[in-house]
Amino acid sequence: MTEEHRELDTPLIRPRRLRRTPALRRMVAETSVMPSSLVLPVFVREGLAEPRPISSMPGVVQHSRDSLKKAVSEAAELGLGGVMLFGIPETKDATGSGGIDPGGVLNLAITDVVAEVGDQLTVMSDLCLDEFTDHGHCGLLTADGDVDNDLTLAAYAQMALAQAAAGVDMVGPSGMMDGQVAVVRQALDAGGHHHVSILAYSAKYASAFFGPFREAVDSSLQGDRRTYQQDPANAVEGVREVLLDVAQGADIVMVKPALAYLDVIRRVRDAVDVPVAAYNISGEYAMVEAAAANGWIDREAAILETLTSIRRAGADVILTYWASEAAQLLRR
Repeated sequence: MTEEHRELDTPLIRPRRLRRTPALRRMVAETSVMPSSLVLPVFVREGLAEPRPISSMPGVVQHSRDSLKKAVSEAAELGLGGVMLFGIPETKDATGSGGIDPGGVLNLAITDVVAEVGDQLTVMSDLCLDEFTDHGHCGLLTADGDVDNDLTLAAYAQMALAQAAAGVDMVGPSGMMDGQVAVVRQALDAGGHHHVSILAYSAKYASAFFGPFREAVDSSLQGDRRTYQQDPANAVEGVREVLLDVAQGADIVMVKPALAYLDVIRRVRDAVDVPVAAYNISGEYAMVEAAAANGWIDREAAILETLTSIRRAGADVILTYWASEAAQLLRR
């Protein structure tokens, strides 16, 4: 090969130059994950004296009220954006009355967390009946076993008021009932809780990846939720649901799950002008933990890559069980 040919074969544009050192890579990174964009979901179980491990989610526990306080204090010190509270009652009934009871485990947990961390964290609460019903569905049932959308909305309104009275900053209606955001917003405003914001579970899919979560909340589910959660085949419908929730007063909209629905997150981000959240759910967490436990992947790198992918797809806020650990990894 002649000298002239060697010169022609030499690349003039070398993208690798900007990958040469860690400092260069950091400087030109298009996507960043910050602790303030992460929300830690936490489970508190009525009657526990100490935390109880969740076998399908290594490292995640059902908290006692005391251990919950420690967990949220750590989250505040790490600079997380917030915590999402889920309550697990000792007894359940057909109407999920424990979710509305001011003395119920979730409402007491809200008050505990607000007292512990005050304005350091956004205190969020799941607004749904599934943890409190003996049939495990997200709403009230008709005589033939169907979820009654409009009766459920009335229960959600009561639940929103109970959570607001407990001191919550943001409620998360997650049951995928038609009109749930409008009803919750109207109830909050009528009750003088204009300051309480709504994180709407807007595009929530009937996913196979929810399995470990059902252990986490001791779910009593009979059947499935395909008549109200979305079909995984539908992306356009997901955007439609999001737009409906924005029109009804949602302050933040969410896509759940995250990893199998990165395309939906992107579509939603392009369609709305409110913040977009995504829930990195239990099955997604469990898969990484299981693969890492078997030595098949680099666990810490996989955690950060997972969260970066969700941010890159367009999520402003990520709910993830790795939130506290990820904040520590990011500090390095």
